[in-house]
Amino acid sequence: MSAHESMEHAEHAEHASGENKKIALLIAVLALFLAISETLGKGAQTESISKNVEASNLWAFFQAKSIRRTVVQTAADQGKLTLGAATDDAMKAAVQKQIDDWQKTAARYRSEPETGEGTEQLAEKAKEAEHVRDEATAKYHHFELASAAFQIGIVLASATIITGMLPLAWIAGLLTLAGLGMTVLGAWSPHLLHLHG
Repeated sequence: MSAHESMEHAEHAEHASGENKKIALLIAVLALFLAISETLGKGAQTESISKNVEASNLWAFFQAKSIRRTVVQTAADQGKLTLGAATDDAMKAAVQKQIDDWQKTAARYRSEPETGEGTEQLAEKAKEAEHVRDEATAKYHHFELASAAFQIGIVLASATIITGMLPLAWIAGLLTLAGLGMTVLGAWSPHLLHLHG
């Protein structure tokens, strides 16, 4: 090998080493973004599960209150029949008082703003929990896609170092941008794209 060839070989190796450092930096950046998207995804997944449980519990409480209200209302309706058949004034007064109590209880089961435990308030809370759950689920799907883009980008960037095929690094760079885009959408506008999983 001549000195000139040796010099060219050294320059080529130095150029390749510089390119590899850039690719290694790209891999490091991709790994950072992957860690961020995975963390955001886990947080969104946890919130989705938590709000799903909360909504289920609220709907179960709603059902229990609805059943109790129906039972009490039925008792009041039955009391009205008894009232119509009563002849004794004391009996009529006692039955009427019981009917009034049952109707107040039924009304309280329907709406109880002070405790937030009437069926109207429970339904509102359950719907809000479902909305938060749906939002978190949408975020989770975006973060999952972002993570996939970052992971594939890491693989392609690593393959660039091994094969020396620079187009793989460009694809990895495009995947980085796509992953960042999905992360941003997931964080700030998760319903812009309709992703279901």
